[in-house]
Amino acid sequence: MGRLLCFWLLLAVPIRGTAQESAAQAVARLVQNGGVQAALDAAKANEPGTIETEIKLCEIPAPGFKEAERANEVRRRFAELGLLNVRIDKAGNVLGERPGTAAHPHLVFSAHLDTVFPEGTDVHVKRDGPVLRGPGISDDCRGLAVMLGVIRALDEVKVSTPGSITFVATVGEEGLGNTRGVKHLYDRELKGTIDRFVSVDGSGNGDIVHIAVGSKRYRVTYKGLGGHSYGAFGIANPVHALGRAIAKISDFRVPATPKTTFNVGVIGGGTSVNSIAFEARMEVDIRSADAAALQSLDVTFHKAVDQALLEENERWGNRGKLMVTKDLVGDRPPGQLVVDAPIVQIAAAVDRWLGLTPHLGEGSTDANYPISLGLAAITVSAGGRGQGEHSLSESFDVTDSWKGTQAATLLAIALSQL
Repeated sequence: MGRLLCFWLLLAVPIRGTAQESAAQAVARLVQNGGVQAALDAAKANEPGTIETEIKLCEIPAPGFKEAERANEVRRRFAELGLLNVRIDKAGNVLGERPGTAAHPHLVFSAHLDTVFPEGTDVHVKRDGPVLRGPGISDDCRGLAVMLGVIRALDEVKVSTPGSITFVATVGEEGLGNTRGVKHLYDRELKGTIDRFVSVDGSGNGDIVHIAVGSKRYRVTYKGLGGHSYGAFGIANPVHALGRAIAKISDFRVPATPKTTFNVGVIGGGTSVNSIAFEARMEVDIRSADAAALQSLDVTFHKAVDQALLEENERWGNRGKLMVTKDLVGDRPPGQLVVDAPIVQIAAAVDRWLGLTPHLGEGSTDANYPISLGLAAITVSAGGRGQGEHSLSESFDVTDSWKGTQAATLLAIALSQL
């Protein structure tokens, strides 16, 4: 079980030089404490168990908005590992507390429960040597397992930190979940108490997301009278209007820098081949890390949808006139932390200390919401090598995956000192 260890505000000590140099020296001082090294050793030694946890969690289905079964298993494990005030909040997030010697700094350390895969998906994990294959095995079963691995490592050596750490398994990170779990944390459950936020998401080493790619997601529905394809011919057709809109969207011209993207991801409607549909719909995703570029594309998108409606109605002389609705079903605000932000530099220093190369970049993750508010938040990778995320062929190579667990452990210790 180890001895009781307490790490004080080593990282808050003013150090001359650049932000990178200051962070590097602070992490070096921190690791000089034998207890920190013991926690890192425990994280590595426990990696086989962390991988087994990854598999077991991944074989519990967790489609969007239906994460409860996996959430209950994480709650059980939180309690088993000795976290306090373990609970599931109103949004469905699982929370467990590891108090420090003071209320602040308060670090929230998280990974997300949900996957992109619908009910009925075969989530059995198959082993092929060092490679695990299964939907969600990397995104984000790996993050959940690493978070639990961090808790276990800290508990084994009885690390006591100045700041408190709340570990959270969040809901709603994927798809139409619209990061509802994290929004609930900041707006309700932990409102006004969070000093630092870390999301562990996906595979790889050294990835640090400090730029939040914003997105807007719409469900567009064209509606009309419908009718027999022969007998009612000559009235406006919702499917044809949808086709016009998709054609216009496919011709959008967007800047390469800042990277700005669009996608029609889902289409549907109609009842039979010989019926004029009474409804046709699509779900559209537009993204950019730049707020102005996202807003510009949003305006262009609305114009295209409206113009498609006008053209289809006019084509048939407004007979069987259509209407359209545009429901905003996802809104992730963009934002950016400066490279010199302490949370970014500490994360980079942790990676360098462990012999990893930090890669600063952008992404659309649970960190979006706090970053957009100008708060200290990042997303980091969880080790190993993943491929095929969001596909049925998703895989995770466990070779040296312990490096990700070690990095997460040191990061949790470090950020509870700031």
